[in-house]
Amino acid sequence: MKKIEVIRKKIDSIDKKVLDLLNERAKDTVKIGKLKNSQTKAVYVPSRESRIFTALNKMNKGPLSQEQIANIFKEIISSCRSLESKIKIAYLGPQGTFSHQASIKHFGLSAEYIPFETINDVILSVEKNIADFAVIPIENSTEGAVNTSLDMLVDTSLNVISEINLKIQNCLLSKTTLDNIKIIYSHQQPLAQCSMWLKKNLPNAKIVAVSSTAEASRLANQNENSASIASEVSSKLYNLDVVAKSIEDNRNNWTRFFVLGNINTTKSEKDKTSIIFTIKDKVSTLYHILSIFSKASINLTKVESRPTKKRVWEYVFFIDFNGHISDKKIIKVLEKVKNNTLFLKVLGSYPQADR
Repeated sequence: MKKIEVIRKKIDSIDKKVLDLLNERAKDTVKIGKLKNSQTKAVYVPSRESRIFTALNKMNKGPLSQEQIANIFKEIISSCRSLESKIKIAYLGPQGTFSHQASIKHFGLSAEYIPFETINDVILSVEKNIADFAVIPIENSTEGAVNTSLDMLVDTSLNVISEINLKIQNCLLSKTTLDNIKIIYSHQQPLAQCSMWLKKNLPNAKIVAVSSTAEASRLANQNENSASIASEVSSKLYNLDVVAKSIEDNRNNWTRFFVLGNINTTKSEKDKTSIIFTIKDKVSTLYHILSIFSKASINLTKVESRPTKKRVWEYVFFIDFNGHISDKKIIKVLEKVKNNTLFLKVLGSYPQADR
C-alpha cells in the first residue's frame, strides 16, 4: 500500500505539471487568436493541425498508442481553439448520426454543432454564414459513393479543406428482444451494410428506410416491436437497448467525410486534392486525361462518375489524387487536364486523414 501511495503522489505531481502546461498552452493560443483577428486569419487551420499530429506521432514512445494520443490532443486543441472563437459545425442530423460522430472526432467537444435535415441544407448553412464549416459523408468502403454529396459538390462555392475517416460499427437497437422485432428502421446505407445479417436473423421483419440513423432510433423508441440500425451512441440518446453489436456484413467498414469551408488550405506533410470535370465527346478522351496523371507519376486514389443531369449520357468525373494544388507538378498537370475538358473545378487540397 505504501508503494501505491508513493506512485499516486507522483501522479498527482505530474497532473499539476500537465495542468500548468495546458493553461500555458491556452494563454499562448489566446495570444495567437488576437494576432489572427488583427490579420483576419482563420481560427481553424487544417494544415497546422495536421503537422501537430504528425509531429506527435513521431515523438510518441508509448505506452499510449497513436490513436490515444490523437484523441487526447484533439480535445486539447479543441478547447484551446474555443478560447479564440467557438466555431460552428453543420452536420447531417439529428444528434447521434455517424456524421455527428465524425464531426466530434475531427473538431472535438468544444465546438458548437448544428444539425440539418439534408446534405443540401448542411452546405447551404455555411454558404449563408449560419455555420463555419460543413461535414458531409462522401463514400463508404462497402457501399461506395454518397451520390447526393457528389452532386452538391458540383455547384457549391465552398472548398474541401479536410477529410475524416470514421470506422462504422452498426448496432441493432430496440426496447424489445430480438424475437419480438417486427419492423426495422435505418438509413439506406446501414441497411445495405447489414443486409446479410438481417436476412439471417430477422428474415420476416419489415425494413423501412428513413432519412438518418438518428431518426431511425427516434422511431424505434416510439413504436412497439421495432428496432433501429444505428450507432451505440444513439442507444443512449434515444433510450434504447443494444440488442446486437457489430452487425455489419463487413467488419472493415469505414465512411469518409469531407469538411467544407470558405478558406483555402496551405500545404501539410501529406496532402490530397479533389477535382471534378466533364470531358469532350471524343474517342479516348478519358484515357488521355488519366494518362496525364500517370505520366507525371501522380497517384490517383479515387475515380468516380455521375450523370450531369443536364444532358443525356453526359457525365461528370470526380478524381482524388495525392499532392497539393500549389505543387508545381500539380499545376502543370491540371493545365494539361483543363485543355482536354469542357469544365474543370478544383474542389480543394487538404491534409490526408489517417485511417
